[in-house]
Amino acid sequence: MSYTYKTQGTCSSTIEFELDGNIVKNVKFSGGCNGNLKGISSLVEGMTVEDVQAKLSGITCGFKRTSCPDQLAKAVTKAYNEQ
Repeated sequence: MSYTYKTQGTCSSTIEFELDGNIVKNVKFSGGCNGNLKGISSLVEGMTVEDVQAKLSGITCGFKRTSCPDQLAKAVTKAYNEQ
């Protein structure tokens, strides 16, 4: 199933992704640091929601309390819980 998550507190504005059960697929960020976010998208491809949450949750960016990876962890967890 496809999801779109509006980020908060980051340079990226939205995250689009798919969940196949608890498997994360086809992550795409709008805005933000293009190369880094392509890398994150590639690294999480095929990971479980639980693994994404464990590895990315709580990461901050500079002075911000969140980051694009942290927002991705929130997004996939929220989507999974709402399935």
